Amino acid sequence: MKIATWNINGVKARIDVVQDWLKEAEPDIACLQEIKSVDENFPRTVFEDLGYNVETHGQKGFNGVALLSKHPLEDVQRGLPGNDADEQARYIEATVSTGTGAIRVGCLYLPNGNPLGTEKFPYKLDWMDRLIAHVERRLAEETPFFLLGDYNVIPDPIDAKNPENWRDDALFQPESRQRFRALTHLGLTEAVRATTEAEETYTFWDYQAGAWQKNNGIRIDHILLSPQATDIMAGCGIDKHVRGWEKPSDHVPVWVTLAA
Repeated sequence: MKIATWNINGVKARIDVVQDWLKEAEPDIACLQEIKSVDENFPRTVFEDLGYNVETHGQKGFNGVALLSKHPLEDVQRGLPGNDADEQARYIEATVSTGTGAIRVGCLYLPNGNPLGTEKFPYKLDWMDRLIAHVERRLAEETPFFLLGDYNVIPDPIDAKNPENWRDDALFQPESRQRFRALTHLGLTEAVRATTEAEETYTFWDYQAGAWQKNNGIRIDHILLSPQATDIMAGCGIDKHVRGWEKPSDHVPVWVTLAA
């Protein structure tokens, strides 16, 4: 089984490239972020025709997340618990039954938090605190749990080509990075760094200033695994080449494969 995450930066703008990637990569489960579509306008039949069940948590013009799965999606949860007043569509979660048992998959689009000095950064930190509390509850269930998405956090200096350029950015603030570490300290495994310590391992390249051509990237798309999920992880990778396709997202897919 293959589980992937990708911030597609708009399903309407990226519909062709997403289809091409799905056909090439053939993930069993795909977690998409920044679909920028309300649920009723999401082109679900396009993905159903490729063999996927589709569940979305959308929002007009902004944010939005989706789960695509070749297996039925059960017990779907939309929205991150902890703040009923939060209307931003940034989280969706479901159970997937496999041949060897059920797994739980969470797809997240964590707030960016910029610019610093506005209400956006405290919102980011509060959202991360709610995520930590939610993960604690999920870990207590001892079901294999996969938490995939665009975390908008650069965990360490090695995860940026030029870390000094990010010192005043919400993605690289000590508070953001500390909360990301708090997630892993709960017992989650960060899939990419569990499989490689290579420098210049990135998942995002800005559209500006020739960032892709200069490989001026950052790594902000992550897959975190519960201990039970880690036990069945067989591999992990980043589909970097997709960034070079026509009309690409500024992010690329990240994936794990399972032994089970």
